Amino acid sequence: MDLRTLRYFVAVAEELHFGRAAVRLHMTQPPLSRAIKQLETDLGAVLLHRSPTGVSLTPAGAALYDEARTLLEQADQARTRVAAAAGPATITIGTLADSAEQAGTQLAAAFRQRHPGLNVRIREADFTDPTTGLRSGLVDVALTRAPFDETGISTHVLRSDPVGVVLRADDPLAGRDRLRLNDLADRRWFQLPEGIDPVWRAFWSHPMGLGQDGPVVRTVHECLQAVLWNGTVGLTTLAHALPEGLVAVPLLDMPPSRLVVAWNSTDSSPLIRSFRQIAAVVYRPASWSS
Repeated sequence: MDLRTLRYFVAVAEELHFGRAAVRLHMTQPPLSRAIKQLETDLGAVLLHRSPTGVSLTPAGAALYDEARTLLEQADQARTRVAAAAGPATITIGTLADSAEQAGTQLAAAFRQRHPGLNVRIREADFTDPTTGLRSGLVDVALTRAPFDETGISTHVLRSDPVGVVLRADDPLAGRDRLRLNDLADRRWFQLPEGIDPVWRAFWSHPMGLGQDGPVVRTVHECLQAVLWNGTVGLTTLAHALPEGLVAVPLLDMPPSRLVVAWNSTDSSPLIRSFRQIAAVVYRPASWSS
């Protein structure tokens, strides 16, 4: 027996109906029925009389119901005491440029619902650190974009977004449906600072050594201003909203950019594990690549 199965059984015992119990537990009926049957097998006793109109408790079921209620109450009390002894919990989440906005509100809402009393701190980093402080220990978990050097870091892909080139709206190429990198071979590309993550820099800055060196940028805002004021070109995800006067044209020969949740591989914190599990559930639709 585990606490989850006992909660399932208590819900059925109180609702006296598998369908209503499944709704209460926010699950479908078949796995609930299987869990109760497995519980009966483990205990070697019939716990419920089943009928087309619902269920009723057997003497064994009534006995388990009383014991299960006591065990679940004790478990809740233990959690409360542990939380009080541990003090207010805090998690620091690092974000990169627009990664928090791209992750959307669903993840924040789901995480707050699971951890309502948790103190959440946000640290936004610029392009000089695509791990957003994860490698240096400034954050516990990161919402960022790959690729970067993942030595010692684990990631889970939330979404893959196609990459395009950002151009001024009056650029001769701005009206094209799609481009290739060679179409931009004579342009000035904005650059990323020297000394930053080499994998990150190779993907986003001056791809394949094309074109000429443009201004050095450290933030999304600086990138966009470089395009507006200087006619510089650079890469962007097509999911990123652009201000008036700029357009993004898809690039056929650039791989997608992966929005990821990242954490230190050796960190086994329950909060970090909960964050990445919730993120994985929120972004589980099969239409998104992982």
